[in-house]
Amino acid sequence: MVQELIDLRNCILAGKNEEAIAIVDELEGMSKQATLRNIGSFLIILLIHLIKNQVEQRLTNSWATSIANSVRGIKKLNLKDNKTSYYINADEWEPFFEDELEAAIREASREVLEGKLSRVQLSQRVDREEIIAIATQFISLTYTYSIKELEDAIDELLAKLPGGEN
Repeated sequence: MVQELIDLRNCILAGKNEEAIAIVDELEGMSKQATLRNIGSFLIILLIHLIKNQVEQRLTNSWATSIANSVRGIKKLNLKDNKTSYYINADEWEPFFEDELEAAIREASREVLEGKLSRVQLSQRVDREEIIAIATQFISLTYTYSIKELEDAIDELLAKLPGGEN
């Protein structure tokens, strides 16, 4: 990115506006891709813990914390600087779930039931539709609630998960 900034500066100084705009577009695309990768990382963590919860039918404090941190992280990253639009709109999550769910299953297989299941075995046990439905509920909170209100809304959903009543 440093080279792109140097090139941008040189284009501006040389009055090459079209080239400068092309570099700005490239930088904007790079920034968006980095943001989407970070959102994807939070999504994987959310999915891992929802998978663990589904298969083990319990919810530990650390899993609940990871779920809440992931939802907060997604909210903070997904909201653009203008505070009025999003990188991923509420109806655009399906491809992200498809991209990240298999990675989450792979990661979760190392932890679920103390790692006793292979990735394939865990994959056969996971109800993907249910995981995506629950993840969608958590993510939808990010479009509805402010950061301050989000905590209570997350807690309400966590309470509905197996083991979350405690």
